[in-house]
Amino acid sequence: MTAETTTEARWLAASGPFTEVVRGVADWEAPTPCEGWSARDLLDHVITSQRDFAARQGREVPVFDGSRSQLSLQWIKHEAAMSALAGDETFIDETMDTATGPMSVGEALVHYYGFDLLVHRWDLARSQGRQESFTEEEMDRVEAVLDSFGDQAYQPGILAGPLQAPAGAGRQERLLARLGRRA
Repeated sequence: MTAETTTEARWLAASGPFTEVVRGVADWEAPTPCEGWSARDLLDHVITSQRDFAARQGREVPVFDGSRSQLSLQWIKHEAAMSALAGDETFIDETMDTATGPMSVGEALVHYYGFDLLVHRWDLARSQGRQESFTEEEMDRVEAVLDSFGDQAYQPGILAGPLQAPAGAGRQERLLARLGRRA
């Protein structure tokens, strides 16, 4: 067994907490803060976008068979395949062009899809009526990615426009407002 790559460690730091929220979902039809999306839709988006990314890099992440009622298991199997890719140096060391400039495949995976896991973890928890807190490090990562996106972040299909945070709002509440979400 090889040592965990830096990319893999960064990936697991985002996917692990997301997995814990997925395991706690009781109502897959509950609406999320993402307009028009249920918890089921959100998980489908996360899985599909990650599979599409891997496919664009010449790798296949299988669609795992199983009942649509076993979404937690579907995610766990998918996440294991994505973690394996995050640890595959021949995959993560390739260079690619992205919307924010050239970077390694591993960096793009963590930058874009790790960001997605952080933000959608909060969305998924909210769909279940639970509060979810970001760590300081996670907020640093989300802010850095938002800064790299610039105004592109608010194009249709990415993020809703930023909201005004209430006076005296804490860091997470201000960050959520910047993401187009109300705390």
